[in-house]
Amino acid sequence: MDTYKAACIQMTSGDVLADNLQRAAGLLAAAADGGARLAVLPEFFPLLSANEKAKLAIAETDGDGPIQDFLAQAAQQHHLYIVGGTVPIHAPAANDANDDTPRIYAASPLYAPDGSRIARYDKIHLFQFRHGQQQYDETKTIAPGSTPVAVNTPLGRIGLSVCYDLRFPELYRRLQQPDVIVAPSAFVEETGAAHWRLLLSARAVENLAHVIGAAQAGEHGGGRRTYGNSMIIDPWGKVLAQAKSNGDEVIIADINSNERQAWRQRLPALENRRLS
Repeated sequence: MDTYKAACIQMTSGDVLADNLQRAAGLLAAAADGGARLAVLPEFFPLLSANEKAKLAIAETDGDGPIQDFLAQAAQQHHLYIVGGTVPIHAPAANDANDDTPRIYAASPLYAPDGSRIARYDKIHLFQFRHGQQQYDETKTIAPGSTPVAVNTPLGRIGLSVCYDLRFPELYRRLQQPDVIVAPSAFVEETGAAHWRLLLSARAVENLAHVIGAAQAGEHGGGRRTYGNSMIIDPWGKVLAQAKSNGDEVIIADINSNERQAWRQRLPALENRRLS
């Protein structure tokens, strides 16, 4: 497909699962109404709470649960490819006698328009940040994934990643030249203001790929704030669309494969690599 529309969905998710799913349903419908073929939800779209352990309470078995059912039904209803932000999936117990803490995978699923799940990526790089009163450590509740995931679709080769992964460019090289990189995210305000656009642009330019950064935005309770500024960037680093609000919003841009291929021919950086 030469050109199609992609939707980047920004949310301010709260701590009530049903409310978040209802709002996501409306945003996905708006994406479809706007002509999108691909829609990307943000990280933690089903629930974002000041209590880091809250996501454990809504964790699902792989392939079975209301969040996964919701995504499959929405994909089929709207005939969309949907990247389901992240979904908490039960992880095996740690092989550590001194650590029996339950954990989840931050799984990012990709659903096809027939409602089937065609890929699942588990977030590999887990966020840790300490500055004054801000203390984040995802390793306390999330188990890291281990396998990079990219999948060929009629929309091109889609490479999956999540938030903190953006700081690790070697991950994207292992995706074997994705056409579109998706990055559901929940950047905190401080790191987002400093690095969000920079990181998205770098991943786009170095891979000569379109990048879709779907973000959480605004106040989530307990003093937690996320940066927002969801955006879609082309392979030359141009911002095609950017969220204008600090809350729920759908932005849509054309993904043009002919232009992407032209850039790759003009600047064959992917072919010129000497180190792997």
